[in-house]
Amino acid sequence: MATPTPPTERRWHGGWWRGARRIDSPNHGARPRGTAVDLIVLHSISLPPGVYGGDEVERLFTNRLDWDAHPYFQSIRGIEVSSHFFVRRDGRVLQFVSTVRRAWHAGASHWRGRDNCNDFSVGVELEGLEGEAFEAAQYEALARLCRALRTRHPIEQMAGHEHVAPGRKRDPGPGFDWPRLRQLVGWNPSCFPEATG
Repeated sequence: MATPTPPTERRWHGGWWRGARRIDSPNHGARPRGTAVDLIVLHSISLPPGVYGGDEVERLFTNRLDWDAHPYFQSIRGIEVSSHFFVRRDGRVLQFVSTVRRAWHAGASHWRGRDNCNDFSVGVELEGLEGEAFEAAQYEALARLCRALRTRHPIEQMAGHEHVAPGRKRDPGPGFDWPRLRQLVGWNPSCFPEATG
């Protein structure tokens, strides 16, 4: 008699979540040996800023952005970045890097006594602009993703880019409703930044 596939393996294939559309980014590296992935870092992004629905973020994360397509792109020309996940305004989720690997999302960062958050975190980008509101579909999709990540990794904490790189980054910003996410995922308040209510 065949052994049934564990539920976690049905949701995940290695570090790839079956609930997301896979688009491979070349921008990743190995995590330090023995590192537990226990933090989710939330970001917001739109390219150009405030413009939604295009494929520019996908192109940025896969090193295919046309730097001459918009004046704003000159300010980020040549950067090589990635995130594990990107949640669109309509709730669709894209995945660019296996969660087993280290995506290039947080940069110089520090959280609760540890530096280099990329080493031990999963990066999730929300399609949006810091200071503006996010869509209900994004909160629902993000909550599903967070719960799924907890079945794959020992996730204990969640923070915004603004929390792990204060003074340097401001996303996802004041438009992000942390209490709403807390209610949707049902996790202990200690999992979240203290200032999020």
